[in-house]
Amino acid sequence: METRPLRLTLRQLQVFVAVAQQGTTVGAAHGLALSQSAVSGALADLEQALDSPLFDRFGRRLMINETGRLLFPRALSLLDQAHELERLPLPSGVQLRVAASNTIGSYILPALLAGFRHAQSGPCSLDMRIGNTRETLQALLKFEADIGLVEGHCQVGDLLSSHWCDDEMVVVVSPSHALARTSPSATAAALREADWVVREPGSGTREIIEERLVPHLGPLRFALELGNAEAIKRAVMSGFGVSCLSLHVVGDDLARGTLVALREGLPRLVRPLHLVLHKDKHLTHGLRAFTDYLHQNVPTPLG
Repeated sequence: METRPLRLTLRQLQVFVAVAQQGTTVGAAHGLALSQSAVSGALADLEQALDSPLFDRFGRRLMINETGRLLFPRALSLLDQAHELERLPLPSGVQLRVAASNTIGSYILPALLAGFRHAQSGPCSLDMRIGNTRETLQALLKFEADIGLVEGHCQVGDLLSSHWCDDEMVVVVSPSHALARTSPSATAAALREADWVVREPGSGTREIIEERLVPHLGPLRFALELGNAEAIKRAVMSGFGVSCLSLHVVGDDLARGTLVALREGLPRLVRPLHLVLHKDKHLTHGLRAFTDYLHQNVPTPLG
């Protein structure tokens, strides 16, 4: 098979990625410890080799265009593989950026990250960012995270989602709340009249209420919207109202009796948790090891 000489270099791709991230050749030059003229030259050579501009120029500002956006994830993947090749003679270390939606990031992942780090024989650096499902998926699309774990739906064309485990949700109230003493036959009507404490739109926890409980119960009164599950739990414990939370969040409180679960007359609320990767993300040794560890250590909530 004929082998044609390559028209582009890894240095050109590295410069392109840096310019795309920084928005200027000055910023890229600073990050790469190169001169601005070297960065401008490498970028010009790459555009000439591809016979296409990669940015729209607005003064000193460079805005990535459609061709550049097509190249960007592939350039990142090639650079990831090049970095792996450079590390081959040395003991392999793990460097991972993990993005997770709120319940997973706050209540499930911390213990798993500690266990994974302890299981590594070499250096292991882990960075985790927590947001709602929508924010987690955006981090993957922007290549700001290597892997995402989400509670909500993942139907984004450039992302690959796989089932990890299931999470059970329960409707909870304070033991002092009137619903804790309501007969099962009256629970549905009382829930429609109750004040609900909920997450913001875009979160997986909000989705389960809107997609599973509202069709079953009818319109609910969303009286308070809070940005994380712990704040919601505290509000419910104080007697503010009703909410639907993961057993990973409230399992200990149900066991202690500081919260009461309402199950009679309600559907069983089980949702899948997903592992998500960008389709163009190169699977490094560390990323494969982490996904294997997660599948081998599936969390089990109390409750």
